[in-house]
Amino acid sequence: MREAGFDVDVIPADIDETPMPGESPFALVERLAASKAQAVTAAHAQAGEIVLAADTIVTVDGEALGKPADDADAHAMLRRLSGRTHQVATGVCLLRASGGVPAVQDVFSVVTDVTFYDLTEDEIDAYVASGEPADKAGAYGIQGGGGRMLVRGIDGDFYNVVGLPIAEVVRHIRALTA
Repeated sequence: MREAGFDVDVIPADIDETPMPGESPFALVERLAASKAQAVTAAHAQAGEIVLAADTIVTVDGEALGKPADDADAHAMLRRLSGRTHQVATGVCLLRASGGVPAVQDVFSVVTDVTFYDLTEDEIDAYVASGEPADKAGAYGIQGGGGRMLVRGIDGDFYNVVGLPIAEVVRHIRALTA
């Protein structure tokens, strides 16, 4: 967001990220983004400030893939994504602080299709050994080795796969402040 010309402070939100029973991955990312924005707005925002919160998830076959618990989990996720198209969904919430009473102004999501090459076990082993999958939803990062070695193509916003669809967010901020 700094590169887009915004002055930002990054403030982590401490919220419960447990999915609700029957909640779709797409509803989950929007709910989590809204919860994060509300928590940060209530605790830190000054009147008139805009709070941006986002949550990104990888889905395949309608199931969410979070961050891998360990190397074996990363292997399993990458095997599941191998040779297939999956979705990366980012839920975004923009709130304008108003005297300590947060009100949801804009909640939206962006979905990008990502297609992986057919991966060999050696490729998966090498990528997991790099340590890159450890803190990434779906066990890969498109901006690093994952993008160079695993991803055959994308249909949609590259920056959404990185974690924040910047151009879309900027358009929503402009609409909110118009």
